[in-house]
Amino acid sequence: MSWKIKNYLQETRANEWGAQVYPPGLRHPVAFVYPNSYHLGMSNLGMHILYQMINARGDSACERFFLPDRKMQEEHLKSRTPLLSIESGRPLSDCSEIFVMLSFELDYDNLLTVLDLGNIKLRAAERNEREPLVIIGGPCATFNPEPLTAVADAFVIGEGEETVQKILDVIYASSSKAERLQRLAHVDGVYVPSFYEAEYDAEGEFKALLPVGDAPATVKRQWVRDIDAYPHTSAIVTSGTEFEDMYIVEVARGCGRHCRFCMAGYCFRKPRPRKLENIIADIAKRPERTKKVGLMGAAVSDHPQMAELTTYLTENHISFSVASMRADMLTEQIAHALAGSGQRTMTVAPEAGSERMRAAINKGITEDHVYNAIELAAAAGMRNIKLYYMIGLPGEEDVDIEETVAMILRIREKMDALGNKGELVISVNGFVPKPFTPYQWAPLCSTRTLKKRFKMLGDGLKKNKRIKLITESLKETVVQAVLARGNRRMGEVLLEAHTSGQNLKSVLRQQGVDIDALAERELDVAAPLPWQHLDMGVTKEYMLRELENSNKGKFTPMCFDNCRRCGVCRTEEV
Repeated sequence: MSWKIKNYLQETRANEWGAQVYPPGLRHPVAFVYPNSYHLGMSNLGMHILYQMINARGDSACERFFLPDRKMQEEHLKSRTPLLSIESGRPLSDCSEIFVMLSFELDYDNLLTVLDLGNIKLRAAERNEREPLVIIGGPCATFNPEPLTAVADAFVIGEGEETVQKILDVIYASSSKAERLQRLAHVDGVYVPSFYEAEYDAEGEFKALLPVGDAPATVKRQWVRDIDAYPHTSAIVTSGTEFEDMYIVEVARGCGRHCRFCMAGYCFRKPRPRKLENIIADIAKRPERTKKVGLMGAAVSDHPQMAELTTYLTENHISFSVASMRADMLTEQIAHALAGSGQRTMTVAPEAGSERMRAAINKGITEDHVYNAIELAAAAGMRNIKLYYMIGLPGEEDVDIEETVAMILRIREKMDALGNKGELVISVNGFVPKPFTPYQWAPLCSTRTLKKRFKMLGDGLKKNKRIKLITESLKETVVQAVLARGNRRMGEVLLEAHTSGQNLKSVLRQQGVDIDALAERELDVAAPLPWQHLDMGVTKEYMLRELENSNKGKFTPMCFDNCRRCGVCRTEEV
């Protein structure tokens, strides 16, 4: 083993609290891969939750693997050292099962790099009886697994807590890979792609995905009904993450705001707050090493007892933070509690700068809400403001960007009028249409238009030196859009790009396909979609109605008890 790699593993382990390491041979090793940096992967609460669940079985030892940085990748190749686990330094290829947490489309190629470094064949069909099963879960696997069907033996559709133990039970009870896959295909929420065949028409357009044999025609997303039945905190505390030595506690799952662009709002519906007493009990058990508690959730500020929770934390002198707050949910009490815990930046996501576009996406936030949040933040001592926006939303025009610039300048003026000389950071990304949202049929805004609108933002804000503008790479936006709505043929392009060392755009060009034109296509609402064999619970009729509401700027109220609008809660007891 390379001494550089050995030292890296030793230093990483020494900097952790809570990792579980078992003697060789005592338990069955299960690999858990996060195909990005350790820094990013250890900030993912989903990985912590499943790590605890796998180790809690008593017969399994979860071993973590991450994507090494460029220099360390070169060291692995130069020294011929395979990818090794953080826990025991075990090679990835020694594990019979490889679970993957896939959160971002741009991690698809990273996953292929991890498998290469671990000496794992990329194609599932080429891995023999003695080689590992690759099982992919996470948001990307849930909303559209098709681009990675050649790589994965199986996908977890939905929330892993409901499925991971069933998967391991099936694997341990089966005598061959063929038997494992056959039985996994009949586990609720597990999609085994080798039991389905894709059909295309003469023009190469996706036509259908047909089950082979007795495989189910539809795979239903699994979701946790009793959110308090599973672990919901950091398993391992380390300074090597985005949340340095922070103890993360999930306070709620899902979001019921019905923002029309948000995949998480649809694939993880319905909203489920945890019981306050259980959240407090989790916080009380945090390790002494932790500096702060991080409250996590898709819509933390929507927790019905947020005021009580923050009061408890303040009265017990427990420092805490939240990733972001809805501007319309911030109160004086919560603002002072956050500031008292040392939070110096208030983060808010208006998403769109014009009232018209905020209505179209169903954001439900007004400019006055943002002003009020800024006033409360300033009064509490939070000097810095960070705002998230998207451009290229369906129906957007240049005038909406002009209004965005005007809104940001007014916010800066508001800060100045309050005597707040802190930093105003504006983070802007291009909108990417995602499966299982009302905008799944919408085109990506053309790169020419996006470039023009990014320039409009830059030109409109550059004179004010106390406004910092951060924008996303347009190349990455286009790739993300193509992969998000890709089919199995796009997966073949991805594999070709990886093995040949080319980028996706080059391989598509060689096949006579323009990547920008592909991303900018508007899909026919009557045409079959590559992901339609998956059932998120949300009906197509509801999404089409929401698309129409978007065009009209019509507001959709948030989820409420006994609601049966979208379809998810109709099957709640199933």
